Formats: sequence, C-alpha cells, structure tokens
Amino acid sequence: MKFLLTLPVALISIIFLTSSEVEAMPSFARQTGEACSACHTQSFGANLTPFGREFKLGGYTMSGGSGINEKVPPVSAMIMGSFTNSKMDQTPPVTPTGYNKNNNFTFDQAAIFYAGRVYDKVGAFSQLTYNGFTDRVALDNSDIRFADQLDLWNMPITYGISVNNSPTVQDLWNTTPVWGFPYNRSAFQIYPGTTALLDGALSGQVGGATAYTMINNLLYLEAGGYTSLANNMQMGLGVANAGQQQIDGAAPYWRAALQYDWKGHYFSIGHYGMSADVFPGRDPSNGTNRYTDLAVDATYQFMGNPRHIFETKTTYIYEDQKLTASRLAGNVNSTGNTYLTTFKFNTAYTFEQTYGATFAYNRTTGSTDAALYPDYVLTRPNSEYYTAELVYVPFGKSNSYNYLLNLRTSLQYIAYTKFNGTTNQASDNNTFMVTGWLAF
Repeated sequence: MKFLLTLPVALISIIFLTSSEVEAMPSFARQTGEACSACHTQSFGANLTPFGREFKLGGYTMSGGSGINEKVPPVSAMIMGSFTNSKMDQTPPVTPTGYNKNNNFTFDQAAIFYAGRVYDKVGAFSQLTYNGFTDRVALDNSDIRFADQLDLWNMPITYGISVNNSPTVQDLWNTTPVWGFPYNRSAFQIYPGTTALLDGALSGQVGGATAYTMINNLLYLEAGGYTSLANNMQMGLGVANAGQQQIDGAAPYWRAALQYDWKGHYFSIGHYGMSADVFPGRDPSNGTNRYTDLAVDATYQFMGNPRHIFETKTTYIYEDQKLTASRLAGNVNSTGNTYLTTFKFNTAYTFEQTYGATFAYNRTTGSTDAALYPDYVLTRPNSEYYTAELVYVPFGKSNSYNYLLNLRTSLQYIAYTKFNGTTNQASDNNTFMVTGWLAF
C-alpha cells in the first residue's frame, strides 16, 4: 500500500523535473496535431468525443504533430474567472474578507498542467492549481497511465494501468463525478451540503491504481483500489483537510461499460462502484463507517454531423451507509444503517462546436436523521435543482485563427425546487454565474 501512496507523487515529480522547456500552448493539440474540437464536443471543456475517449484510453500518448510540436514538452496553462449572483445574500458573512455578501467577481483559479506523453507508452494528465478564493496552491486532478494494444483472434484489445488521486478522474465518460456536468463552477455558487463518498468526497486526498482493458472497442473493464494519503503528504500537496474522512486500509473500485458507435450514433451503458471503511474526521477512536457506492450510467451522442451535436448523459448512485463509528460518537440517531441516492441527468445541443446549450436535472435523497442532519430542515438531505447553461467557444477548431489557444465563456443559472430537505424558500438559493475560461 505504501507503493500506492508514493508512486503518484514520485511520477508527478519526475514529470515536472524533466520538463525544462515550457510553451504556453494547449499540449494535447500540439502533440496530436489535431484541433481541440477533435477531442471535445464543444471544442473546449471536459466533455469528450469518441476520438477524445480513444486518446485518453491510449494513455495520452497518441501523436501526429510535427517539427517543434514534437520537441516542446506537453505543458499548458489556464486561468478562470467569474461573476456570481445569488437570490439571497451569502450567510454567514463571506470569508475570506474582501468579498461582498452577493454579486462577486472572483479570480477562481490559475493552473499549469502536464498533459501528454511522458515516455514511450506512458502519458499523464497532471494539474497544479492556484485557487484564487482560498489563496492556496494544490495538486489537482492527476492521472498517470501506461497503455498498450494487442490483437487476440483478430480482436483489438487495449490494456493499461492508471495511477491517480481521485476516483473516476481516469474515467472515459462524462457521466462519472470528476468530469461530469457542470464543467466549471464558482466558489460563490450554492450547492446542497451532502454528497456520496464517490461523488467527490475523496478528491485529491487519496492515491490509487487501477488496471483496465477495452476489448474489441466494445467492452470496458477496470478494477483497482485507493487509500488515503498520509497527512504530511497531503500537507505537502496542499490538499490537507482536518474534516475529511480517512480510508482504513484500501478501498476497492471497479468499473464496467459497454459502448457502440453506429453511423455517428454513439451509445454507452455502464456500472461503477466503490466500497470503503473510513474513520470519520480521521478519528479512529470509535472504529469505522462503511460506505458502499453502487452506480449505473449511460451516454448517447449524435456525432454524424459536426455542425449539429446532440448529447444526453445520466448517472444514478446508491450509497449504503453503515455509520457504526458515527453512531458510537453520538452523531447518528438511527442504528447506523442509512442511505443516500444521487441522480444526475443532462442533455446538450452544440452548433458548429462553437455555440452550446445544456439543460441538467439533479436530485439527492436520503435517510431522515436529526443527529446526522441537524442543520437541515426536516432533518433529511433531500435536494432538487435544475441547471441551464449557454456556452460560446470561439476558437479550438481546425479553421480557427489559432487552434492552439482556446477560450470558453458561459452563462449558467441554477434553480432549486428543494434544498437540504425542504421546498420552503428553496429558490432563495438560486444562482446566476458568468465565466471566462482561457487555456494556452
């Protein structure tokens, strides 16, 4: 298990120490010789095309660039800023100081990332991020891969290993938590207070490795495990959080999916899950809580005409919670057996990979428990909201003025019908956001 703890940091350190030259250009496009629109349905952002999934599956090593593109290390950078308005003022008073209770402009983040081939069949996506709101630098989403291919009975098989710091960061589909919609957010956006363990609760705080294979471009299988990084390592990476949960030993993770591409119609259906024993608040005195997350997901994309792209994605996560440690500590009233469900759905239309509109629906439900949810109305975590987003991406196409520079601007509105257990005044949490996101 010490191998899982140290290997991500060691590999990431090697990556940055061996990159002596840096060009401020999107590295994937430079390496492959393809515009951003080849991999991303909206030319910029997390959402992948079938080609983009193939590039990630192959370990970020696919090439096609020439000349200087092959000599410059795959290093890129980005900056992001936003304006956020909420229907009600932020309470308690906003921290850090210097911000208003409402109508805030924020410098959300600046990041530098290594994204591309490291050596031969090893590639990486590793992001170092400065958070402008918390004034903190931290190692962000990181995925280091080895991948190769073989033919077995005239059947193509891709296989590989991913070493990463967040469950689902390595996933090929934009249904899972790390790369799911929305693809960017502001520190002032208001979201429900309860999420599943697999839905971001372990992000950046763990180290893990998974082995995967894609068989005949049809069946995808993956399995591995995660463990919490040591506290001093978390402090060094800028991700230490006193209130986080610590995995006891190793937590298994698994993934299976079927995909099929037929004349521009792409379909996938899958299952993923994780089981973990955790010390709540990193306190081992009362033993562990056990979380078992079981999820199903599906994707449809119409890519037959690049001028008109249609997409629909959905996922459902059921979390079984055996909160033995929390019950012994007096933080749960029930016997300790509770549950949490998460449902996400979004559909999008993109015109000429430049103008996009996305509509999303999210719902969270869970057990009623006054000790577990003392600050929630009716002591339950139930929330429901809708998101509408308009996107404009002027660059990133092969015929753009500069396809190695990209900009994503968006308008986003979130409307609540239920928030932290109640419908009363749920709409007070509605938020509107304007963002600008530049990569170079």
